[in-house]
Amino acid sequence: MRIASIINGLEANGGVFRETLTGFPSDMLLWKSDPKGWCLLEIICHLVDEEKFDFRMRVKHALETPTEPLIPFDPIGLMTKHKYLEQDFDRSLQEFLEERKQSIAWLQSLDSPNWDSALDHPSLGRITAASFLYNWLAHDYHHIRQINNLKHAYLKLNSGDSLTYAGKW
Repeated sequence: MRIASIINGLEANGGVFRETLTGFPSDMLLWKSDPKGWCLLEIICHLVDEEKFDFRMRVKHALETPTEPLIPFDPIGLMTKHKYLEQDFDRSLQEFLEERKQSIAWLQSLDSPNWDSALDHPSLGRITAASFLYNWLAHDYHHIRQINNLKHAYLKLNSGDSLTYAGKW
């Protein structure tokens, strides 16, 4: 798969997140279909942190300083540290979209990067810059699916309909 298509996918997903995270009832922001799951506010705050502190930084690290130790990243710990449930949803969405634009601009500005450049991950072993990039896009897809599952469960609960006519979920 060409790197340019992965970058294009990340850019397109900015629009997907913008569209899928607007236009729903405000009471849905903190609603969870599963008490152990995440609500929409937690998801968007997580996406902000991932964009700023994980994927972009990991790709940059693999490309520019692969022999340096990897800076630890604790996504679950950030939920508490950054007080996700106290954040403003719309502001967090805008912050994510701005961070994504910055990520795309940076990726597109790279001049002949060595995508095979790799670093040692403490638990996953050797990971290339390209692999971090592929996983960045996969991470987007994971959360797009998560958001859609939440929206479907919310509709099913609040409509009182089985939603079976729509097809097997």
